[in-house]
Order: sequence, then structure tokens, then C-alpha cells
Amino acid sequence: MKKTFQLEIKSPCQEKFIDMKPNSDGSYCNSCAKNVIDFITKSNSEISKYISENKNKNICARLKTSQLEQFYEYGETSKINNFKYAVAVAASVLLTSNVVAQEKNPVKTEVGCAKPNPHTMGKIAYTQTQNKVISFSIQGKVLDGKTKKPVSEKSYPNLYIFINGTSKTVKINPKTGRYELSVLLYDNTKEVYVRISNDDFNFSKSYSVDLNQIKNGVLPLNIIVNPNEEFKNYMILGGLGVNYKNNKNQISS
Repeated sequence: MKKTFQLEIKSPCQEKFIDMKPNSDGSYCNSCAKNVIDFITKSNSEISKYISENKNKNICARLKTSQLEQFYEYGETSKINNFKYAVAVAASVLLTSNVVAQEKNPVKTEVGCAKPNPHTMGKIAYTQTQNKVISFSIQGKVLDGKTKKPVSEKSYPNLYIFINGTSKTVKINPKTGRYELSVLLYDNTKEVYVRISNDDFNFSKSYSVDLNQIKNGVLPLNIIVNPNEEFKNYMILGGLGVNYKNNKNQISS
């Protein structure tokens, strides 16, 4: 039998997760002397498993806001399911026994029957890809679409940028809005995926690029954003509530 539930945090905590002491499950919060479970990197099945194993405990957690909108399921093993499983195992054992018994009987070989040729000879055909990986830098500014100036450092501090084709993020200069990233991309790339984020906000969007515009190993790309509309508060921290589909049961700190 499966139970369906959603997660909620009614009273978000204002503590900074980055200031907490990391551990195997998440981080330890000195303010409330509790362990904060980090659900950000967990899959839905991992979250469901954790909730089912800790449903009678007070849980403090960090989540993406998108995780609050999802439905989770976990199964409860019933006697009927156990019986079905036992029957399935018994049937499997019986089938295996019959197969083994049949294998013990010698198989008669027909005389004069042509043996199949297990080998095939010939020239191997293959398709060769023509796309090459090229290395260059993407440089530009991240600007507020309304003010045409760098994004407000006061409202959105410590902004970092990531572009596919690179293995790291770099900090955006809060005074000038400038950034620079070294990337490896196929020579037929037509668009790049850009993510801008800090500890609280997240922005992602795809931008068209023309690699013919690369000069001296640099491709210019200015990124225009509307922070008030496009920057989403994607993380939330606090006492976790669990709302079941049929009956409501809340776990809170």
C-alpha cells in the first residue's frame, strides 16, 4: 500500500545554512542545537524513505521551493503483499528446478546437420562524427534589464554564474557586473545554458550564441535579467511539515 504526501515549512528559519557546521546528513545549527537535514541533493525516493523512517521525529530541513510542490510516495508492506511475494518466489524455485531437470537429459544431435557459423567476416561500417570540441572564454556583463546597470549587490549579494561547458562557477563582479568563464563546447553549439545563483536565489535561461563571433579566443555575451521577476527564492529552511493525502499528520520543530 502506498501513501502520498507533500512537504511544507510554515515558518521559514532565517539562519544561514552556509554558516552551519556540515555533517553526514546536512549541517548542525548552533542557534537551535539541531541537525538540519539537507534535502537539496536528495532524490524523491530518498526523501520518501527518510520521511517514512523518521515520521515520528521532529525534523528540521533545507529544501528547494520546488520540492514543496511535489508529491511523494512510500510503500507500506502488507500481509497480502508478503503472501504474493512468497508465492512468486515459490513459483520461481519450481520453474528453476524444472529447467535444471531438463538440462540433465542429454540432447540428441542430428547427424549431417550443418553447423551454424558463429563468425561473420567483412568490413566494419561506422559513422564518424565531424563535430569538434573547441576551447575559448565567454566574457560579458550581467545587467539589470530595467536599470541597465549591474544587479543590486544589496538586494542580491554574492552572485555566481555557471555556463554549460565549464566545470566551475565564478563570482560576478558586483560593481561592474563583469564575468569570465573558460568553456569547452562543440563547434556546432547554437545556445548555452546559463545559471546565476547565490545562497538564496536562482536564475536559469538558455541564450543563443554564434561561435563565429569568437575573436582572440573570446566570445562576448551580455546577460540581461529582471531580478524582481526572474530571480526565484529556491531554498527554504525550517521545521518540516508532512501533509498526507488521506489524513493530515504534521511533523514540526
